Amino acid sequence: MSFVFTPPATVSVPVVGLVERFPVNRIYCVGRNYEEHAKEMGFTGREPPFFFLKPANALVVIEEGQTGSMPYPSMTQNFHHEIELVVAIGTGGKNIKAADAMKHIYGYAVGLDMTRRDLQNEAKKLGRPWDIGKGFDHSAPIGPITRVADAGDIENAEIYVQVNGQDRQRSDTSKLIWNIAESIEHLSAAWELQPGDLIMSGTPAGVAAVVAGDTLMGGVAGIGTLKVNVI
Repeated sequence: MSFVFTPPATVSVPVVGLVERFPVNRIYCVGRNYEEHAKEMGFTGREPPFFFLKPANALVVIEEGQTGSMPYPSMTQNFHHEIELVVAIGTGGKNIKAADAMKHIYGYAVGLDMTRRDLQNEAKKLGRPWDIGKGFDHSAPIGPITRVADAGDIENAEIYVQVNGQDRQRSDTSKLIWNIAESIEHLSAAWELQPGDLIMSGTPAGVAAVVAGDTLMGGVAGIGTLKVNVI
């Protein structure tokens, strides 16, 4: 098979303890999935789950033990961090039931859903898609994937991010409105999940702006940390 130009390389994420890497297909994001974050964004209660996507090449892949870097994006004056537990799908499927969902997971990673908040808010006001606020280049830093067997108690894990050594977000994955299994059930009703899909499971309260020169350190207990500089 020949192409009119050289196709881009497959986006991949390192796996802790392996030489082989995890090839990325799609990135699904669960919106407003911690109650306190929903409230800070002007919403309350357990609303039906909803999703948006980021392109695979939006990932900023941070190798184990390294510090990554992401450029401050164009067109924004309000660039926000959102720390997330990322779920890596190893076995795909359609209409997966929550009771069976966990067996489809390959592993977990720490990620950031970076957001051009001013552009997202403007899109919301106009009833337009969020792509410009969420799906831009370098909008998804991610650390190495920890396989399920090596992860801690992922459903009761501390999750946090610090900016320049100061806490910004700190919560626990037990506070997810829709837990991991429920999110997979809802997602797989709308899309057939594929091996290589990533699910960014939502962010807790405390989202705020960062500027060029800031250093973000985020983590999920039992998985590890990621560190990234805004340049």
